[in-house]
Amino acid sequence: MARKRTNPTSGPGEANASLDVASRRHRRLLPLYAITGILLAVLFGQLGREQFVNRPEYLEREKQQTLRRIILPAPRGTIYDRDGRLLAGNRATFSASVFLDELRPAFREEYIRQVRAVRERERATGEPAETSNRDLVWRARMAVIRRHLDTLEGLIGRELDMSLATLRGHFHQRILLPLPLVENLTEEEYATLIDQLPKDSPIVVATDSARYYPYGPLAAHTLGYVVNQPEEVPEDLSGDDLLTFSRYGKRGKAGVEREFEADLHGDSGEEVWRVDPQGFQFERVDFRQPVVGGDVYLSLDAEVQQAAERALDGYVGAAVALDPQTGEVLALASRPTYDLNELTPRIPSPVFARINEKGAWLNRAVQGLYPPGSTFKPVTAMAALREDQVEPEETLWCGTSYLVGNRRFPEHSSPGFGDIALERALAVSSNVYFYQTGLAAGAEAIADTARVLGLATPTGVELPFETDDMLVPDPAWKRENRGEGWWPGDTANLSIGQGFLRVTPLQMAVVAASLATGETGIRPTLLRREGEGWLDRATRLPLPLSEEDREAIVAGMRAAVAEGTARRAQLPDIEVAGKTGTAQVYPGGKARTLAWFIGFAPVQNPRIAFAVVTESQEDGVEFAGGAQAAPIARAMLEAFFAQEEGVPGAPEAPFSPLVHRLGAREAVVQ
Repeated sequence: MARKRTNPTSGPGEANASLDVASRRHRRLLPLYAITGILLAVLFGQLGREQFVNRPEYLEREKQQTLRRIILPAPRGTIYDRDGRLLAGNRATFSASVFLDELRPAFREEYIRQVRAVRERERATGEPAETSNRDLVWRARMAVIRRHLDTLEGLIGRELDMSLATLRGHFHQRILLPLPLVENLTEEEYATLIDQLPKDSPIVVATDSARYYPYGPLAAHTLGYVVNQPEEVPEDLSGDDLLTFSRYGKRGKAGVEREFEADLHGDSGEEVWRVDPQGFQFERVDFRQPVVGGDVYLSLDAEVQQAAERALDGYVGAAVALDPQTGEVLALASRPTYDLNELTPRIPSPVFARINEKGAWLNRAVQGLYPPGSTFKPVTAMAALREDQVEPEETLWCGTSYLVGNRRFPEHSSPGFGDIALERALAVSSNVYFYQTGLAAGAEAIADTARVLGLATPTGVELPFETDDMLVPDPAWKRENRGEGWWPGDTANLSIGQGFLRVTPLQMAVVAASLATGETGIRPTLLRREGEGWLDRATRLPLPLSEEDREAIVAGMRAAVAEGTARRAQLPDIEVAGKTGTAQVYPGGKARTLAWFIGFAPVQNPRIAFAVVTESQEDGVEFAGGAQAAPIARAMLEAFFAQEEGVPGAPEAPFSPLVHRLGAREAVVQ
């Protein structure tokens, strides 16, 4: 065994020296040990902080990376008329779609095939292909989609196409949602696909809902229409930091559909999905069912509305009917119009262009601005009576014209009317009588009376886009806006409802309702009101006129229907009070005539007030309130009173089994 050798010359001193060297070396390493210890402590402290303190943050980040949310639109509520007739509901629509995640194996196989084909061409030609790998990916995806389109074409017999841009957009923006291959399937096409699509086909035939209007164009401007747009994210949904995809829902764009959007829309639902690194869903982790929207009952009477629209056929204009006691709108018609069913589920460009070309988007009842012509004469009479410038029994000479300054203003009847009082003046609509009474009252008094009756401000009816450009002129307005003084001729024009004056048909219906009830502040409403206590009487005030003076004006309006200019509005056994009017406008420099008629019935217990205006479209055609507008009002009155007498006559509406098969409360997206 080998023995360890020792140095016989080494002594205790050398050993001590070695210990000193080791000690000095150890002391030099102490700072390093300290630094290392501190760093390890910091490291472990940070690890602990990340593990325990910041854990919720990392979990949230993981959730954001792996979870996706889909917003599900709610079925839209329905709209009814005052008697429960369906005016707007939902119908079933059918589409064929694919989910992109189910096509991934096919995409991969097609991509491999495309790559092999490119390599074979490279070997055959000896030249590298110019196609990039990215192009091959999209070419493969498009080829797979094309095969499914070909399958659908063979089954339903119509050509289908999809652009690469559409496919790219869906991949990048809506990857979790179904890709529509064909929409708006007919019932026959739907049945064919259900019956003949292979069981293992990734094509899904889905059911959705679209708006349906049983009466087509009836009350189109009032009901309005909806547009398809991605559903908005509700504020009450949790996890609002998740990447969100929205199915297309319906959003009111015009009319009642827009005004009552919050009521009709319902509460959106949601799905939360766990996705893989490519963004495809593989597990649903949460679901909330959409809640159907609420129903809206309108004050419209479908029978009165239909009567108004039929009578308006062939005209450009509007007709309005109100319940003067409550302000409920019974009819609100505008011509030209359009079929609401042509606007759902989407508005085709040719349809939009056609409606736009004929000016049918304009709701003339609340957006059309017109001089009211002689229907304004009761307002002038009120102003003169308020100012004590005339008495109801006082007669004025009404010849063929009246001199105002150095200009003669004509009477509409060449012989004139001789000595007449207020009742006769309204019955025959004498211009000269109202030139005189208007000049005596003054422009300020006439304008103030018009403002009291609500002609200077919007009515506030529950419709979007009611115009606020109505105009009741006075001397101050003319100085400010025209930089000119007010002339007596301006007052003469104002007295007979012409000149700068501009009002809407709905405003004039409110004027008629005020004359019927003896009250101002009548607010028209489109909502059906039931029960007691809803009517806000605080907004109503008595007409600033004695009851005797109001009755004198009403007597003149009764005479206009009984024996004057409005005889075509007469009804058997029902007394009607009304006032015709004719006014001139010059759109585009072309002279056009307006035919007006306003009034109410029955005289003793008014239950309906109305206003009608039509616009002439041809030169040389006789156009007057009594000839064109009064018969339209009569049609509304006949429909209204026929219901009170129990005469059957429900509006004709095409029956659609789809409305019953998929009502508003059952519409789902499969």
